Amino acid sequence: MIDDRQQMNIVIAGHVDHGKSTIIGRLLADTDSLPDGKLEAVRENCRRNSKPFEYAFLLDALKDEQAQGITIDSARVFFSTPLRDYIIIDAPGHIEFLKNMVTGASRAEAALLVIDANEGVRENSRRHGYMISMLGIKQMAVLVNKMDLVGYSEAIYRAIVSEYSEFLKGINVKPRCFLPVSGFQGDSISKLTAQMPWYKGKTVLEVLDDFQKEKPQKDKAFRMPVQGVYKFTRFGDDRRIVAGTVETGELRIGDEVVFLPSGKRSRVKTIESFNTGPQSFIAAGDAAGFTLDEQIYITRGEIAVKAREKAPKVSTRLRVNLFWMGKDPFVKNKDYKLKIGTINVPVRIEEIIKIIDASDLNLNVEKDRVERHDVAECLLKVKTNIAFDIAEEIEGLSRFVIVDNYEIRGGGIIREELDDEQSWIRDKVYLRNTKWIRGDIMPKQRAERYNQKAKLILITGQKDAARKELAKALEKRLFEEGKLVYYLGLGSLLYGVDADIKSEEIGTENGNRTEHFRRLAEVANIMLDSGMIMILSAADMTQEDLEIIKVVVNSNQIDTIWLGDDVTTDLQFDEKLSDLLSIQENLEKIKSRLQETGVIFSPW
Repeated sequence: MIDDRQQMNIVIAGHVDHGKSTIIGRLLADTDSLPDGKLEAVRENCRRNSKPFEYAFLLDALKDEQAQGITIDSARVFFSTPLRDYIIIDAPGHIEFLKNMVTGASRAEAALLVIDANEGVRENSRRHGYMISMLGIKQMAVLVNKMDLVGYSEAIYRAIVSEYSEFLKGINVKPRCFLPVSGFQGDSISKLTAQMPWYKGKTVLEVLDDFQKEKPQKDKAFRMPVQGVYKFTRFGDDRRIVAGTVETGELRIGDEVVFLPSGKRSRVKTIESFNTGPQSFIAAGDAAGFTLDEQIYITRGEIAVKAREKAPKVSTRLRVNLFWMGKDPFVKNKDYKLKIGTINVPVRIEEIIKIIDASDLNLNVEKDRVERHDVAECLLKVKTNIAFDIAEEIEGLSRFVIVDNYEIRGGGIIREELDDEQSWIRDKVYLRNTKWIRGDIMPKQRAERYNQKAKLILITGQKDAARKELAKALEKRLFEEGKLVYYLGLGSLLYGVDADIKSEEIGTENGNRTEHFRRLAEVANIMLDSGMIMILSAADMTQEDLEIIKVVVNSNQIDTIWLGDDVTTDLQFDEKLSDLLSIQENLEKIKSRLQETGVIFSPW
């Protein structure tokens, strides 16, 4: 292929034996894209073996395909028209190889879906139509193949068009067009023939050339999932390189970048790349990194974006289309792992909206689980804020997989971000970070001067647990050892920062409890920015309370400790201490934890 010619990836799918391979073989032959002598060699091989020649034989590169008569893997085939070069992906139609079909389709920009005119619409015709749409492929043409086997009947063609159009309408899919074709005879592949005088539309090749090429990845908004932040200390090298692979767009020295979901921002100081000379920019596809003018704390899983471009979505609730391949069903009330970009977070099903059942393909099956080979529309809830794009905007960061017991069990695309309890808080935090005016002293400098890392230590438990006593004792112990530390009881905010909130309404469901914890977290954020260790005591903290704090404060700066043998809330704490131990014994446990995590110096 010529490098400067336009390329397009096309997937061809359909039920087993509906003639996909024959159509591809005919496309190769009609565009003179076969190696010299290939067509003649296959014809001669058929003659010697007393087999009738079929264009599908041109694609039978896999031994298993020839033995079983089904496409197992997603074979990539190349051919050209005067307009562009095509990579056509032959996706398997058999249900047992559904995963391979998805793998192939995920790389495509447009799709051809093949239906046998003699057999009509089959279960995989519907399943593949839904999955093509689910994977974000917006351009699709439907080929009604083997018209020669039904006498080129317009009535049969129209009936299939009507039936399949009705199905696609039910899943909000609008195909570009329908075409009556015969891959074996060549009707409507590269030219119209006299066999179907009633058809006046385009040929398959004309439809392919009518598909619109996607916008180049480098012309889209900048996205780089953070793979890691790497420090170099040898020979006085103090660089901190934010590394990853650029998904879309480009980034240049001097650009202002924002990291989501945290909302932290800085400006690009240098572009870094392995074994290359100085560079001024990186673009889509580059595995590289950059350093920042201002050192900020960011973590793996955040997405780097340019400040003046459209930002990705941030939420904990997602409406998704997914396919399930696990032997065990995808069920509610169970934690799985969702992987998107470089992030890996716990996820659960919040709601199953609808399922295409694997057996009868009913679109409105009321089920409480997603079975193997089902495709479904669901609401998912992740444990913490994540940044992502929706499929209609930047597909690469809308695609996810779901992992169970260390194996990929399913995957799909995000179609919509949904509001959650913290949406308005995130908006305030994002605005705060945008307007934040920082002094010239960086967090790293404070940590080196104070010989400690900033930390928020949340000590909670039942009301009768000695939370305050332990928190105050910890403050005194750290202060006596020369640490910058401050204890704050939750009640201390009520008559100051929270003076406008009625104290008797803090525990009610009118939103005051949420606002109370938001303000607490903002106070903690200022204390942490100053380099302090802040200790907070509160009774019966819940996971919802903690999630509010995590929206405002970096979760890596929070340690949550439950005091007491009985856990009475859903809080996911970092450490549990027994209230049967003395305060001094529990102090030693907390201090050891702070030393092990590098918050304070450990002498050994």
